[in-house]
Amino acid sequence: MNILGIIPARYASTRFPGKPLAIINGKPMIQRVYEQCMKAGSIDEVVVATDDKRIEKAVAGFNGNVVTTASTHKSGTERCNEVVNKYKTQGKSFDVVINIQGDEPYIEPSQIDLVASCFSDNKVEIGTLIKKIENPEELFDPNVVKVITGNDGTAIYFSRQAIPFIRGIEKGEWLSHYNFFKHIGIYAYRTEVLIAIAGLAPTPLEKAESLEQLRWLENNYKIKTVESSFESLSVDTPDDIRKINFIK
Repeated sequence: MNILGIIPARYASTRFPGKPLAIINGKPMIQRVYEQCMKAGSIDEVVVATDDKRIEKAVAGFNGNVVTTASTHKSGTERCNEVVNKYKTQGKSFDVVINIQGDEPYIEPSQIDLVASCFSDNKVEIGTLIKKIENPEELFDPNVVKVITGNDGTAIYFSRQAIPFIRGIEKGEWLSHYNFFKHIGIYAYRTEVLIAIAGLAPTPLEKAESLEQLRWLENNYKIKTVESSFESLSVDTPDDIRKINFIK
């Protein structure tokens, strides 16, 4: 099974313009992400997908693979799909594509391998990771996406709300009565599924929650989840850079 790892990277960002080029312990963040991806044993090739010449130049500077994509994409999924189509014109094809967040400079390579392992089951269409919520603040933070799954690990629903609702129990006690899980935003797709979902129109649930994965569920695609024990360190603001530099 051939697997392509794609790191979508935009220069424009409301809260942190130029984020992929932010220096983290002496290296641009995009380089940190790229190098972590290269350590994953499951990936056959890694490429950065960007619409910005400055990011292209930075990736070329550390001899990384980079593909120029359109500036009109509304999601990393759309950007990944363009890369796949460009590769097809070059005669290159992959069985699975992993969409790796470009703002997690110290992503664990084992997390990439874990989501790739979903595809040992030929029935899996899309894979992603989840992690048990330990902090009550995360449970009720709308920026932390929650997920509930079936017995086989297939996602039933994603929400910014705490789900499920625990009836008859004070909210401060919910974590002691149920195992809640948050979503870790790494996606893997069979290539033909990626091409199909990239062409889907936005759906009511997606618009309500502002969560792209709900579009796929509403169109009857199955999302396999696997539990990870690693905590992701993502960069959303310049303050996060200082925190990560301190931790690492």
